[in-house]
Amino acid sequence: MTAPVLASSAAAAGMSAEVPAELPAERPVVVEVEGVSKTFGSGELAVQALKPCSLSVRQGELAALLGPSGSGKSTLLLSISLILEPSAGRIVINGQEVYNDGWTGIDDRAFRRRNIGFIFQQHNLIPFLTAIENVALVMQLNGIGRREATRRARELLGYLEIAHRAESLPANLSGGEQQRVAIGRALANEPPLILADEPTAALDTERGAKVMALLRKIARERRSAVITVTHDHRMIEGFDTVYRLDDGVLRRLPAAQAAAAAAAPAH
Repeated sequence: MTAPVLASSAAAAGMSAEVPAELPAERPVVVEVEGVSKTFGSGELAVQALKPCSLSVRQGELAALLGPSGSGKSTLLLSISLILEPSAGRIVINGQEVYNDGWTGIDDRAFRRRNIGFIFQQHNLIPFLTAIENVALVMQLNGIGRREATRRARELLGYLEIAHRAESLPANLSGGEQQRVAIGRALANEPPLILADEPTAALDTERGAKVMALLRKIARERRSAVITVTHDHRMIEGFDTVYRLDDGVLRRLPAAQAAAAAAAPAH
């Protein structure tokens, strides 16, 4: 489970940028989850979707969250993103405790805008805004002026190799181009934490490899912690850390087991 595998996949897919190699040691922890659980309903109708689980992801680390449908992946991701309130546990993001058996009183919307970038499977771009406007809007909502936001958005689109499509509406972009705009939007406020929900689910192997190489490049160069929910075993090789959820139980896979899962044929 090493970076060069993904780098070679990206090269074969025609991606020009090199993927930075090993994760530097002693990077600070960006997100720490301790004993977080979630139960829906109560009494006889109670369903424990997420049993007490713990994980930590460091600056520059690319972590995978595997598991079948209904295993609790989305529940955990939504809990970390402060969208869904857990039932118990503790969450610390970028050094700030946001949940400790209850929300800690932070302004969750403002905190998300500053600290968390979210990449949706369906992109969720605003259809009547151009690519550059979709990216700039996130910065404007965080108090950055329109001119400066536009300048930064153009730089981001250049970094993502899609600057030539800056003035295009989402309907005129390919699926891969829309994905890159969505990634640019997630990076807009330079968040220390990026959460990606099945970013390669609708892509073929070649395009999926490009997206994963790009996420790794972002983690390394921008020092973001990146957590990616996926069931796509084709992409596991490029992750630094692999977690698996089964029936609400989270476990970290040893390197050899993660490599075996990557080599297993897709079902």
